[in-house]
This record gives sequence, structure tokens and C-alpha cells, in this order.
Amino acid sequence: MGTRLNSRFIAGMELEDALRVAESVNQQGISVTIDSLGESVTSETEAHRAADVYHRALDAIASRHIDANISVKLTQMGLEQSPKLAESIAGDLVQHARATQNFVRIDMEDSGLTQITLDIVRRVHARAGMRGAVGVVIQSYLYRSQADVEQLLADGIRIRLCKGAYKEPPEVAFPRKADVDSNFLTLVNLLLESPLYHGLATHDESIIDAVKEYATAHHIEPGHFEFQMLYGVRRDLQRRLVREGYRMRVYVPFGREWYPYFMRRLAERPANVLFLAKNFFRS
Repeated sequence: MGTRLNSRFIAGMELEDALRVAESVNQQGISVTIDSLGESVTSETEAHRAADVYHRALDAIASRHIDANISVKLTQMGLEQSPKLAESIAGDLVQHARATQNFVRIDMEDSGLTQITLDIVRRVHARAGMRGAVGVVIQSYLYRSQADVEQLLADGIRIRLCKGAYKEPPEVAFPRKADVDSNFLTLVNLLLESPLYHGLATHDESIIDAVKEYATAHHIEPGHFEFQMLYGVRRDLQRRLVREGYRMRVYVPFGREWYPYFMRRLAERPANVLFLAKNFFRS
């Protein structure tokens, strides 16, 4: 079961596995973001080793003409050892992405790291020649997210909006799903009205329908934004959205850290167990 679960939701153990999956997904008219699994490293050496995987990914994406970018967690780049180290490594990746006409998405982690993550992204984005080559993730379950979105839009930084996967206390995050969903749609409206190209990460058909209705009502072209989903989840819906003319990007994780990745997510949010189980048997 573990191997089947792995192959359904994880591209494989090695970078080459992720690149092959990306090429296959591209053939369906779907873009990709590649994520090398692994979060908190314990040394500067590990951080540079993790970054090297992404540098190799950027080179391979360029040489093979794959429609893909990369998603990076700052704790994997040494954030918990040294914010300065993580910022330096992230800056090098963004510079490499700019040189290869690509893009780096900095993933968001738990709420204790939200501010430092945003600060690093804003500083890297403000460097000469880096504008537009780095973006960040905002989680709609955090109370602070609307203010963060407004600041990021003012700075010209592209956003991936998601609901949020970490277990957070009610002091910082909406405890009710209905409130998380409502805030997601509030933030969607801000993103769609901005001149920047953003990603809307959700598998929720009711939210997707609301996004499409808002875009149609406000004469926002489908090419102005993209929907994003996890690899192996709602593949039927991914294909349908592409047929309808919407842009779709799939988040493709790979690496030997797949088991702790699953176990951490399932432990943090027990509802994820049902979510994955339902999608395991979907087409």
C-alpha cells in the first residue's frame, strides 16, 4: 500500500523521476511546479545539498524545455540554522531562475515562520533584476492573510493562495472551514483584480466554480491566473479545467523524504487522511 500511495502522489525518489512526470503532465496541457521533499535541515551542508537539487532542476527544465518551475521551503534552505543563510541560498536560486527564464515559489510553512518568510521574499524580490522571478504562498486560514496579500500586491509579488495545511491555534487561524473558505474567496477577488499572474490552489469544486463566476462577471480572462492542484489529486477535474480553457499547474513532489512528508501532514490534519483516501480511488 505504501508503494502504491507513493507512486500515486509522489513522482519518485530522484529528480529524474520528477522530470519524467513533468514531461508527461505537460503533454496533457498542464504546467508543473517541482518540489524536492524535505523540510528542516540540521546543518549548512545539508542546506546547500538541498539547494543543489533545485539548481540541477532549473538547468534540466531549461535544457529539456519543460513547462515547470520550482517550489522551495526555506527551512530546507537552512532557515532554522540561520535566516541569513536561507536568504542567501534562496537569492542564488532566484538569480539562477532569472537567468534561465524561470520562477521560484517560496512555500509557506507554519505560522511561526510566516513573517520571516515574507521578509526574505520581499528582500530577494527587491534586488536588482529579481523582480517577477520569485513569489510566495499565502494561507487563507490565517487571520493576517488579507493584510499580507495587500502588501505583497503593492510590492508586485506573485502569490499562490491556498487554504493551509498546518495545525494552527485559534489565536492565529480560523478554526471553522466555512470561515477559511470565505476568506479564500475574499483573497481570490483581490488577486484576480490585480495586474499580476497568481495561482489559486484548491481542489474544492464549489470554490473553483465561484472563482470562474467571479472572473466571468468581471471580464477577467482565463489566462490571467491559474488553478493549482496536487499531483495525483482530482486528475479528472484538472483535465476538465484544461478543456474549458483554464490554466492548470500541478504540484509534483519527489524525494526519499516522502514518508515523513505524508506522516507529518496526516498527523497535523487528520482530515487529510480521508481526503487522500478518497482521491486514491479517483480517476
